[in-house]
Amino acid sequence: MPCSFTPCHALAVLVLLCTAASPAAAQAEPSAALAKCAEIGAAADRLACYDRLAGRAAAEPATPLPAEASASAPPSTSALLPVDTAHMQATAPAAPASLLSRFWELDRADKRGVFNFIGYQPNYILPLHFTSHINRSPQSPTQAAVLLPDYQRVEAKVQLSLRTKVAQGVLLHDADVWFGYTQQSLWQVWNSTDSKPFRNTDYEAEMMYVVPLPERLRQLPFGWLWRYGQVALAHQSNGQADPLSRSWNRTYVAFGFERGDWSLIPRFNQRIRENIADDNNPDITDYRGRGDLQLNWASGIHTASLLYRTTFKRGSRGALQFDFTTPVYRHQPNGIRWFLELFSGYGETLTDYNFRQNSLGLGVTFLQF
Repeated sequence: MPCSFTPCHALAVLVLLCTAASPAAAQAEPSAALAKCAEIGAAADRLACYDRLAGRAAAEPATPLPAEASASAPPSTSALLPVDTAHMQATAPAAPASLLSRFWELDRADKRGVFNFIGYQPNYILPLHFTSHINRSPQSPTQAAVLLPDYQRVEAKVQLSLRTKVAQGVLLHDADVWFGYTQQSLWQVWNSTDSKPFRNTDYEAEMMYVVPLPERLRQLPFGWLWRYGQVALAHQSNGQADPLSRSWNRTYVAFGFERGDWSLIPRFNQRIRENIADDNNPDITDYRGRGDLQLNWASGIHTASLLYRTTFKRGSRGALQFDFTTPVYRHQPNGIRWFLELFSGYGETLTDYNFRQNSLGLGVTFLQF
């Protein structure tokens, strides 16, 4: 005898609902577990988590390979690397530690999301900054000479520089967009006669697109690795009114290479043309340079950087700058560090883009990346 309409159909609907809901319920728990696995930074631990979900037995530890076969480049020994670097090297010896990846968040394990403000260019306070010559009448082809006060050659130099990632995974796989801001000031802090004025302040804003290279394309001769390419748009100004105003807009491309504790970053500038009537410094690239090459070294607790700016036309123009840092407290290498800066050439400041000088700065740097 057929059952009544309401109970039979209600039972059928209940069975159908249970049948349809079962896969979703079955998928909910693995999906949540997969999401937890994806949050694990270390590659080996993340893979082990996936294996457990799949019911696979843990793999036997791999037999260590000789140093020359385990990696094409020596691992970094810098104390500036993240705290868990030793663990990462133990679980994944084939991937040497990378300061460039940590700095630009190139590898997925180093990604930290967007809008985290961190250091960019060196942040420092140099209470002692000695300059060989003070530019007492700055001028340019389109700006008349201006007589400045009798500034002292001993002053302070301060730089604040921050950056943040504003978008992650843009256009290309793992490529990110960054915004950077740098402000540098020369302060006549020892000049009590003129009420300790700020002699010069430069402001620079940059928008940068950083593309990490896939692992299969990184290998270069002699153990070097090509880690990233970069395209950027930058504006720099000294914030002054005419006739002291100096500014320029430019695009640049840069590339990052590394080998163990060493990194090499070439950069090529292309100035954006301005109307000559509005151009405060039409010959800036003839002095400040059309490109630069920066060599960095970070081993143990010490770091050093050598920057060479060139016009690609005249060897007597451009500039050379050397920086050295070491921690104030050896057990805190990422804290406050002693900072030494040597500069020789044109353009230590934007106002002095066509003025040659030598300088020495001593102080501290802070806010490491």
